[in-house]
Amino acid sequence: MAIQLYNTLTRQKETFQPMEEGKVKMYVCGPTVYNYIHIGNARPAVVFDMVRRYFEYRGYDVHYVSNFTDVDDKIIKAAEEMGEDVTTIAERFISAYYEDTGALGVKVADDHPRVTDTMPEIIQFIERLVEKDYAYVSEGDVYFRTRKFDGYGKLSHQSIDDLQSGSRIQVGEKKEDPLDFVLWKAAKPGEISWDSEWGKGRPGWHIECSAMVKKYLGDTIDIHAGGQDLSFPHHENEIAQSEALNEKKMANYWIHNGYINIDNEKMSKSLGNFILVHDIIRQFDPEVVRFFIVNAHYRSPINFSDDQLTSAASSLDRIQTTYANVSHRLSETAGLAKETKKWHKEITEHHDRFIEAMDDDFNSANAVAAMFDLVKVANLYLQEKHTCEEVLQGFLDQFDDMANVLGIRVKQESLLDEDVEKLIEERIEARKNRDFSRADEIRDQLKEQNIILEDTPQGTRWKRS
Repeated sequence: MAIQLYNTLTRQKETFQPMEEGKVKMYVCGPTVYNYIHIGNARPAVVFDMVRRYFEYRGYDVHYVSNFTDVDDKIIKAAEEMGEDVTTIAERFISAYYEDTGALGVKVADDHPRVTDTMPEIIQFIERLVEKDYAYVSEGDVYFRTRKFDGYGKLSHQSIDDLQSGSRIQVGEKKEDPLDFVLWKAAKPGEISWDSEWGKGRPGWHIECSAMVKKYLGDTIDIHAGGQDLSFPHHENEIAQSEALNEKKMANYWIHNGYINIDNEKMSKSLGNFILVHDIIRQFDPEVVRFFIVNAHYRSPINFSDDQLTSAASSLDRIQTTYANVSHRLSETAGLAKETKKWHKEITEHHDRFIEAMDDDFNSANAVAAMFDLVKVANLYLQEKHTCEEVLQGFLDQFDDMANVLGIRVKQESLLDEDVEKLIEERIEARKNRDFSRADEIRDQLKEQNIILEDTPQGTRWKRS
């Protein structure tokens, strides 16, 4: 089986063929760090982390790069409003990004380059574009000659004439053509800046990713990814810059995740419905937020609401409950039943369904469906009078594999401390002796410590509330 992915560039599914056997070079556009990330930022972080995990599961060595835009207009404005310098603001929200995405189970990138650390490469990149006459200097600014690049619009599938009709030169711009975009901005008085042959200034937004891709992954990469909103103009401009300079294809595959709506309305600042991950994970388990995101195909729009998260929490609990019940039965099973081919066949079939779903453009919605079907089969098996250790372990191993790809946790995170373990054992004995008053007293005592007990046919188990 081969991985198929939808390539925005060709608008069709294609069989993934890496440039180098067994390796994947992948770049994902990261956040501009002037505030905490919102749920819209969280979706690509989670989605492409899942894609990375799946490639790794399939045996690929993935070089995963995701950037931080740590200097731009928004950060400068935030610094002015807060009375702090740009570096302080950026450092604060980079730390917050790691904290929030870490809570969502996002693995740290192999490289997390920052604009401020890539300045020599950015300046050199622009210098070479000027030398090749793809860029020009205008009163300290540097612009890219969009019309000179043959094929501009190929990612967003727009003609240059259609783009021209909607373009205007803004006040303060010194462009030859309305379609030209800025590579270098001359510094305003008091702004953070760097020296260049065109004078003090800082990079435009689009050039940073082109320079970072070239520095960390090379002229051509396997996959470039990001949110749907970045396909134009950001990724379109990246292609123009990089391919004009390198005279090579920038990326073989472009993949973009869909939008997130908030209570059925498009998320936007004008509507004031931006929801910060920092706030969400105070109200909901971040595991649930991640499960909500992966329980949908990455290219589909999804609707975010408290009701949707509550539903996701219930669904995730079903998986975790089954995993706990299988684990509990395994701890009590002493090989009374012989291994049966029937159950191993069921496990294998659901494994294959999971792989088939993920191979089909990382269809995590169908992958989760396969996981829930495995839950049903596992629960049927637990109704058997005698169970086999090898079959039970087979269920657990398959759940672990699925969960690792999706980036969710199905196994309880830690053991209880010794004192609480003793209380649970005491309660079990009290129930056996029909001392229900003492059993209820222990249950209430543990509840005060946010430990919930559940009495199941497989025995007493616990979870944190």
